[in-house]
Amino acid sequence: MRIVCPKFKHNEMIPSKYTCDSEDINPSLEIEDIPKNAKSVALIMDDPDAPRGTWVHWVVWNIPIHTKNIEEGIEPEGTQGTTDFGRKGYGGPCPPSGTHRYFFKVYALDKELELKEGSTKMDLERSMKAHIIEKAELIGLYKRL
Repeated sequence: MRIVCPKFKHNEMIPSKYTCDSEDINPSLEIEDIPKNAKSVALIMDDPDAPRGTWVHWVVWNIPIHTKNIEEGIEPEGTQGTTDFGRKGYGGPCPPSGTHRYFFKVYALDKELELKEGSTKMDLERSMKAHIIEKAELIGLYKRL
């Protein structure tokens, strides 16, 4: 399984369009080679370089396995979790200083999760722990101007 973005490559800079310095919309993402036995997909985007510990930017689960493309600026079909911005939906990179790494992680799961909308990344990780078939990640970098 792979996750790629047509707008930036692994370990390269994320265009400002997808950050708090501009439109703050999610980039388009392509999920490739989802295992045939998967029943759903989960997505987490977070920043482990945040000053107070990992900052959660995006949490979605129960994404249908037929979802191969997440379009720019459009939330994928699925259940949205609450980010560290205190709301559901994508929140782009907005580091206070320096260059931060942003991990876009996708998980192929062997079931749909019974987790209520608005749950946190921690809730999602607990719920999917025994159900992960495969995982892939894409790392983007961002430094504010």
